[in-house]
Amino acid sequence: MFVLELTYTAPLEAVDAVLDAHVAWLDEQYAAGSFLTSGRKNPRDGGVILAVAEDRARIEEIAAGDPFVTAGVCAYRVTEFVATKTAPGLERYREPVD
Repeated sequence: MFVLELTYTAPLEAVDAVLDAHVAWLDEQYAAGSFLTSGRKNPRDGGVILAVAEDRARIEEIAAGDPFVTAGVCAYRVTEFVATKTAPGLERYREPVD
């Protein structure tokens, strides 16, 4: 499992100019089963995405396709973690501890 932290690198006007394309990209990732939840940070200087994928390389490939990235308005920080406990309904994402 991965936590994707987005940090805006451009003024909000530039971010908002790409927002519709970013939301469409988010919808694609939800449909593909890659994203579990997402939202804006408060204060609004970026966002957070909880994601799943077979490996970090795949997550980095997905993030690179974000219109925010291709437009140069945000940077990603990717944190991989082992989800050993989950809320009900997320049991299928639990991972055994090695």
